[in-house]
Amino acid sequence: MDIQEHQGSQLKYLTVHPDNYDPNGKYPLIIMLHGFGANMQDLAGIAPILNATGYVYSFPNAPEEMDLAPGMVGYSWTHPERRRDPKEDAKAQVLLNAYFREVMEQYDVDSGNVVLGGFSQGGRLAYACGLSNPDMFAGIIALSAAVFEPEALVNELPANRTQPVFIGHGNADMTVSVDHARRTRVFLENEGYQPVYNEYSMGHEISRSLLSDITVWLQDVLPPLS
Repeated sequence: MDIQEHQGSQLKYLTVHPDNYDPNGKYPLIIMLHGFGANMQDLAGIAPILNATGYVYSFPNAPEEMDLAPGMVGYSWTHPERRRDPKEDAKAQVLLNAYFREVMEQYDVDSGNVVLGGFSQGGRLAYACGLSNPDMFAGIIALSAAVFEPEALVNELPANRTQPVFIGHGNADMTVSVDHARRTRVFLENEGYQPVYNEYSMGHEISRSLLSDITVWLQDVLPPLS
């Protein structure tokens, strides 16, 4: 698989081309948003595990730079001191919406031929951006993430709530408690969604068994180019 780095109008991002990539092929697109303090390289390693031949993958870099330690830089989707502020999320959504349009145009991806996912803070943004755009996103993947302000999101939900949602969370997660994921599941179900919900024996991380379950889910929601 080939990794390329791009500078978009708003965000930097990586794209990962599948093995034997055909630039004329109509590949479905998988977009994954990294978590707080990470960067666009953080999730790129999952691409060959999910499927090495049938998708184009893209991983944007969050805009807010932050010092993690001497010589170590991380990134946040919102101001680091206002991580769960809906107003900050709204700013991030503006940047992400511009990026979505750019990468879809770059790879000639039709609306509805994209899955949007994210880990932790990135998963929260995936909920915010994805649930309000079911025509663009065939499904949403939320890993170690939650909807913390459901009242800020509920008015953005579409009338048709059949969009597939995959939720994966560690039952020993000390960063985003599994209770938050469970409450998010209840919120979605109460709003008419039928999320696929799985808990795993792990912490704030992504396991192989989780990736295996995502692979199976993707086969139904957004099949790879054969």
